Amino acid sequence: MGKIAFVFSGQGAQHTGMGLELFRQVPAAAEVFRRADAFRPGTSAQCFEGSDEVLSVTANTQPCLFAMETAAAAALAESGIRADMTAGFSLGELSALAYAGMAEFETMFRLVCRRGELMQEAADQNPASMAAVVKLTAEQTEEICSGFQEVYPVNFNCPGQVSVSGKAEEMKAFGEAVKTAGGRMIPLKVKGGFHSPFMRTAAEAFAGELAETAVKAPVIPVYANRTASPYPGVGQEAEIRELLSSQIVSPVQWERTIRRMIADGADTFVEIGPGETLCGMIKRIDKNVRTFAVSDMAGLEAVKAEVTGC
Repeated sequence: MGKIAFVFSGQGAQHTGMGLELFRQVPAAAEVFRRADAFRPGTSAQCFEGSDEVLSVTANTQPCLFAMETAAAAALAESGIRADMTAGFSLGELSALAYAGMAEFETMFRLVCRRGELMQEAADQNPASMAAVVKLTAEQTEEICSGFQEVYPVNFNCPGQVSVSGKAEEMKAFGEAVKTAGGRMIPLKVKGGFHSPFMRTAAEAFAGELAETAVKAPVIPVYANRTASPYPGVGQEAEIRELLSSQIVSPVQWERTIRRMIADGADTFVEIGPGETLCGMIKRIDKNVRTFAVSDMAGLEAVKAEVTGC
């Protein structure tokens, strides 16, 4: 059997009720939510009861997703299922680093909360939106972006799908250009132009937060969004901090990341977080790998039944 990879979801997958089943039925998951509420009161209530509007606010989305994903990972660990390697999409990269031991839960949760606040501030200062472009190659999408002053290709998701961040007033014309080229633009459920120059102030401020935070090298490989390669090891903490802060303004190289993980032996991917967005992307990258999604008890039981030899 090949290696097991955990991949943690990013913003856009959040929904009311996420994590509630795990909270009710898995003690390890309930403990994660308890610790999150101790640091940021109301986090579990937002996960379980928050409206789409509340959960779409970046300052709420990021801590809620992190708490839910960490709880799901704890539920898997309680069942004896662990990863050989991991990665996370955007915010999910912090969940992956937490899983791999970069810092204790409270430290990572504090960073996530601060990251969400900073990105919210940057989004308020630089109104922008995101959309997925489908049915075009990455090269075609990049070429169309080059014709606009402030529309950037930012998430290279899988063959035929690239997400862009763009200034609100340019997105309608950009969508028309995509349609003319034979593609389609799908708006994303986020409030901000992430992984683009719109987030520069957030990245700079987050670098300051990281400079004051003790971090450790991951104990298993964590593949970075920016480079599609594993994070540095022991003695390279400065490089770890730089990768994590610059990620905010850099494109997510997801397709390259998954291909690298497969080349390094992963043949089973477990998406941790609400929804199955990453599973869909991974299947489009390589249909031969196995994918599972854990966001509730059904997903957890499916992995327990199918994934052995962990």
